[in-house]
Amino acid sequence: MNKHSSSEALLTWYDRNARDLPWRVSPGDRKLGVVPDPYEVWLSEIMLQQTTVAAVKDYFVKFKTRWPTVADLAAADEADVMKAWAGLGYYSRARNLKNCAETVAEIHDGRFPNTEKELLALPGIGPYTAAAISTIAFDSHAAVVDGNVERVLSRRFQIEDPLPDSKTEIRAAMHNLTPLDRPGDFAQAVMDLGATICTPKRPACGLCPWLEECTARKSGLHETLPRKAPKKQKPTRYGAAFVARRETDGAVLLRRRPPKGLLGGMSEVPGTEWHEDFDAASAVQSAPLASSWRQRSGEVKHTFTHFHLKLTIYQALIPASHPIPDGCWWSKPSELEDEALPTVMRKAVEWARG
Repeated sequence: MNKHSSSEALLTWYDRNARDLPWRVSPGDRKLGVVPDPYEVWLSEIMLQQTTVAAVKDYFVKFKTRWPTVADLAAADEADVMKAWAGLGYYSRARNLKNCAETVAEIHDGRFPNTEKELLALPGIGPYTAAAISTIAFDSHAAVVDGNVERVLSRRFQIEDPLPDSKTEIRAAMHNLTPLDRPGDFAQAVMDLGATICTPKRPACGLCPWLEECTARKSGLHETLPRKAPKKQKPTRYGAAFVARRETDGAVLLRRRPPKGLLGGMSEVPGTEWHEDFDAASAVQSAPLASSWRQRSGEVKHTFTHFHLKLTIYQALIPASHPIPDGCWWSKPSELEDEALPTVMRKAVEWARG
C-alpha cells in the first residue's frame, strides 16, 4: 500500500470512529465547512500536555464557559485563572496560558497566528503545540507527534531505537505520511488510533486500518514498542506543612507561593522548604505562628516530575484574635474548594482533617 492509500485508509477509519471531544470539530462537520476555533485547539493542547483526555474534559468546558474567547482569558485576573486550573497539575502551564492569551490579544489582535514559526514565538508553545495548532486549526501541513503518535509509528515502521533517540525518525515518518489534503484530520486520526486501538498493552490489532502494513506486528514486536531509555531514579525530598485552623469557624491559614518556580503563584498552607536532607527535629521552628503544634502520624506523599515528596503534617487551632503573618489569609471551609490549591496541598489539608 502506497503513502496515499495508507493515509486514505486511516482517514476512512477516522471518519467512522473519531472520538467525540468537546474541543474537536468532527470530520463530518469539517466536510460541511465548520472550521475549528484556534482558541479551543490551543486551550485543549495546553491542558493535554502530560495529562489525560479524561482529566482535561471538565477543565476545558469550565474554562471555555468562563472565558469564551482568548480576549476574555487575557482580561481575566491571574489569581482566578490559577484557581480554575487547580488540580490539573503542571502549574507553569496556567501561567503560560495567561501570558499567551495576553500576547495574542495585544500583539495579534485576538487572533492566533497560523504558522508554526509565529506560534513558536508565543509563551508556553513548543514545537509539538505549534505543529498541532497550525495543523488542526488551520490545516497546515506539519508533523504532529505526541505520545500516541510515537507509539503508532514506532510499531507501524518497527522503529526499535529507544525514545527519545527515535523522535527524529518518528517525526520524519509522520511528516512523510501526513497528506496535503485534510492534514488536521489525519493528525487527530493517528492520535485516536493510538488512544483506542494501538494501545500500550494488548492493542486491538484486528480492528486496525493499518493491520497489513504494521511491520512490528508482522515480526511479533508490536507490544514491545516503543522502547524507552531507562529512567533515572527520582530522588525523595522531605518537608513539613503547617495546617492552622481558626477556632471560630475552622478556616485554614493559606499563603501564596512565589510567582516563579515549582507551583508558582499557587496557594499553599505554610511550610518548610523541601530538601533531601530535611531536618525534621527542627521543623516546628519554621511554623508560621507560635502555637501548640501537634504532629499527625504518617506522611503525605506526592510525586512531581523530577522528585518524590514526603510531607510531615502539623496542625494547630488558632484563636481568631491571633495576628497572622503578612501575605497570609484565612480561607473558610466553604471557600477552600475555590482556592488555587495544588493537589499536594489539598492532600495536606485533608490529612490534618483526618
